[in-house]
Amino acid sequence: MMNLDEHPTVRHFREADPAAEEAIGGRVLEASWLRRLASEAGADDAGCIGIGRSELDAQRADILRVFPWAKTLLSFVCRMNRENIRSPARSVANLEFHNTGDEVNEVARRMVRVLEQKGIRAINGTMGFPMEADRWPGKMWVVSHKPVAEAAGLGRMGIHRNIIHPRFGNFVLLGTIILDAEIDEESHPIDYNPCLECKLCVAACPVGAIGADGHFDFSACYTHNYREFMGGFTDWVEAIASSANARSYRKKVSDAESVSMWQSLSFGANYKAAYCMAVCPAGDDVIGPFLNDRKRFVKDVVRPLQDKHETVYVIAGSDAEGHVARRFPHKTAKRANNSLRPTSVPAFLKGLPNVFQRGKSKGLNATYHFTFTGGEKIEATIIIRDEKLQVLEGHSGRPDFQLKADSRTWLKFLAKEKYLAWALIRRKIRFKGPPGLLLAFGRCFPA
Repeated sequence: MMNLDEHPTVRHFREADPAAEEAIGGRVLEASWLRRLASEAGADDAGCIGIGRSELDAQRADILRVFPWAKTLLSFVCRMNRENIRSPARSVANLEFHNTGDEVNEVARRMVRVLEQKGIRAINGTMGFPMEADRWPGKMWVVSHKPVAEAAGLGRMGIHRNIIHPRFGNFVLLGTIILDAEIDEESHPIDYNPCLECKLCVAACPVGAIGADGHFDFSACYTHNYREFMGGFTDWVEAIASSANARSYRKKVSDAESVSMWQSLSFGANYKAAYCMAVCPAGDDVIGPFLNDRKRFVKDVVRPLQDKHETVYVIAGSDAEGHVARRFPHKTAKRANNSLRPTSVPAFLKGLPNVFQRGKSKGLNATYHFTFTGGEKIEATIIIRDEKLQVLEGHSGRPDFQLKADSRTWLKFLAKEKYLAWALIRRKIRFKGPPGLLLAFGRCFPA
């Protein structure tokens, strides 16, 4: 048996760098060098933060689970060409999204290669299009880029939930490098929010996902803008599976929609809107035309998107469906299924804020006590009051309505695999309180 110390590879390693065994880990890097590395790799701006920063509290465990040696996160941005994103021809806009996305991934890969060559362990997660599909419908990505970018001084989130870089505006895509080395100096958030609160994103969004008061309707945005991503793809597959023949399928899905899905599958998933990014005038390099002639900016940039005749995907009975009919009657609202089906009771409770429809909750002021039995024994309180939602662990306060359900049956009911009447007859689901409160609850979370 060969002595490991005599192996040629081991000898080459030690002869090349006698201190190499101690070189990996434990070193402190200059943050200025890391930022310069990012620039040379093709990034337009970068910042660095330590893994211990409070801004990472919500995702630190996830990061360390994937890369236990994480000590520093390097956040960077790559600029997009603005006029492409603003084009009513979404093929032009999506080409820019995909090209810049590929650039972000390549920039990150080049940086990781340099770090690796210097004996520093590092990884880069994907810019977008999360791939940890086994976690669906939970968190499918390694790192949440936006909070890292904010902490690293690369901008702040506007009311449209996009990062606005102080110079480049929201016309950027984000990347993050996670590395096993400490830095001598950390970046810090900028001291103002570049968002102008001009509300052009509110005016342009076809589904009303962005409220003038800053409220964000995740479900509306997800259902339309991401129609050809994960959830919409699932809906499309089920449309195929439930069709008796080609004629039946064509009644559900137009030829143009089939071609669009093919295009997304062959070229890359396409956004249906992203109009909030297109119309945003914030950022030093972007703001000029807006300040010089606001009416002209609205006419040239906002109106073409508002006036576009297009299909807008909505959940039946949702706030978005009403918004399209009210604000954009020339656009065609098409009902789509909500594919955000929870696979556990905790996932159901955690996901409620994402699908809550505050418009449908108007006039409802009630406290609900949920008790789940069977495989998952969980108690929760759901309060809907003044068009706001609150989800609490355990039973809190005096309930107006009480529901007790076998956890497995409840999940099958949400997935439309069991009917409520069936569950009530078999006492798998029981309730105490006015039936109207149960119906009102359902209207706040349309499927």
